Amino acid sequence: MLKHFRINNMGVSETTYLSYLTEKDAESLSSLMVANKERFQRYFPKTLAQNLSIFDAKSYIQKKAQEQKNKIEFTLAIKETTSQLVAGLVILKDIDWNNKEGELAYCIGENFEGKGLMTKAIIEISKTAFSEIQLSTLKIIVHKSNLASIRVAEKTGFIWKKTLLKEYTPPGESPLDMELYELERKN
Repeated sequence: MLKHFRINNMGVSETTYLSYLTEKDAESLSSLMVANKERFQRYFPKTLAQNLSIFDAKSYIQKKAQEQKNKIEFTLAIKETTSQLVAGLVILKDIDWNNKEGELAYCIGENFEGKGLMTKAIIEISKTAFSEIQLSTLKIIVHKSNLASIRVAEKTGFIWKKTLLKEYTPPGESPLDMELYELERKN
């Protein structure tokens, strides 16, 4: 039996931490999405569309809590310690319990990028995914033009494996080839 996936208040830095979303985060989450609409539209269109208002964000958070409870998907917020503002999201998704694999997806607000927060968050969630829920392999799938995301993958120990042809279709665009990075649990 897999252990429960616990990350609440996991330290990311002295000024931020990882936490499951709560209803109190709805306004901050919606503000993050709206303020970064152009930034998130291409690779996070579904998450963006579900958080364009406080009401929608509350529904999104309730849905994510149910997915967490059912061990389908784990959505965490990177939050500022003092203000409690949501700076970004890290999502452990597409979990294959038979092969013990999962994919990490992440986004961060423009005002918070370049501070190493996402790198620290990915390191922490990777450790927890391996130790708490016993996954063996984590994946990051990224477009070759997303250099910041590639840097996060590489800094956190993920290794490029291959190009996935026509893997992802952004809204209103043709399918894109994506790069697959993987991190394997060390025994």
